[in-house]
Amino acid sequence: MSERADWEELRQRRMTEPGADEAYAAARLAYELGRAVQDLREQHGWSQAQLAEVAGMTQSAVARFEAGGTVPTLTTLERLARALDVELAVRFNPKTAAA
Repeated sequence: MSERADWEELRQRRMTEPGADEAYAAARLAYELGRAVQDLREQHGWSQAQLAEVAGMTQSAVARFEAGGTVPTLTTLERLARALDVELAVRFNPKTAAA
């Protein structure tokens, strides 16, 4: 019987699989976008249902988005930006050199 791998060992193994870096980057981006929208929604004092109504979405779609569960389309981002009265800016930034 083999020993169980600890979390770090399992993560290391998974990160060596093809496509793991891209999947991790997509998950990070989805999480960061979700947090940004949640922060903006809370600044407005809105519930997820209120944002959903203004943005023409469902409350469950807003909840999934804020939790980082989906990678949104540009159309969805534009809808949320309009609802939150912010400008959507999509950019390509140069990578920073590792220290």
